[in-house]
Amino acid sequence: MKLLGRLSSINVRKAMWTAAQLGLPLDREDWGAGFRSPQEAAYLALNPNGLIPVLIDGDFVLWESNSICRYLAAKAGATTLLPADPQRRARVEQWMDWQAGELNNSWRVAFMALVRGQPATAEAIAASVAGWNRHMALLDAQLANTGAFVCGPEFTLADVVLGLSAQRWLNAPIERLELPAVAAWMQRLAARPGFAEFVGNGMP
Repeated sequence: MKLLGRLSSINVRKAMWTAAQLGLPLDREDWGAGFRSPQEAAYLALNPNGLIPVLIDGDFVLWESNSICRYLAAKAGATTLLPADPQRRARVEQWMDWQAGELNNSWRVAFMALVRGQPATAEAIAASVAGWNRHMALLDAQLANTGAFVCGPEFTLADVVLGLSAQRWLNAPIERLELPAVAAWMQRLAARPGFAEFVGNGMP
C-alpha cells in the first residue's frame, strides 16, 4: 500500500499513525506544498478534490483521511480500533466525524492565520481561538467521563484522529484553557506505537 502526501499534513499523519498502530507497512510518497502538486492531472485522476492524502492499495484508490483510517483498521481486522458491534462502532465514528467537522472548523481561521500566515482580522482570529477552546473543553469533559480514552477504556480510531488534533491545539501559539483530562490522555497516547514519529514530532 502507498500513501500520497507530505508528512507535515495532519491528515497524512492520521493515516501513518493508524498504520503504525496496526503494524501495517505503508509506503509514503511526498505530494503537496513543497513537493509535487496535487493539482497535477495524474493526481487529480486519483482525487478530483486535489487534496492529500490518497491511499493506493493495488487497484483500489481512496481519499478522505478518516475514511482511510477506517479502511486500514477494517483491512487489518482491528476490531479494537474500529469495533464490529454497531453501537460501539457508531460511537467511534461519531467522534471521528466531530473531529473532521466541528473541531476542525473551529480552529481553521486561527491556525491558518497564526501558523500558516494567511490574512485574517484580529476579531476573526479571537473568535476562532474561543471556538477552538470551547470544542477542546467538550473533549475534556468526554475524557473526564471515560477516565481513559475518547470512547471508553480502549484506544480506538477516535483517539488517533483527535490525538493529532489535540497536539495541534497544544502546539498552536494561542492562549489555551487548562484541560486536565486532555493532558492526562495525551500522556497515555504518548506510550502508543508511532506517537513520537507522527504526533509528538513538533509538527503543527
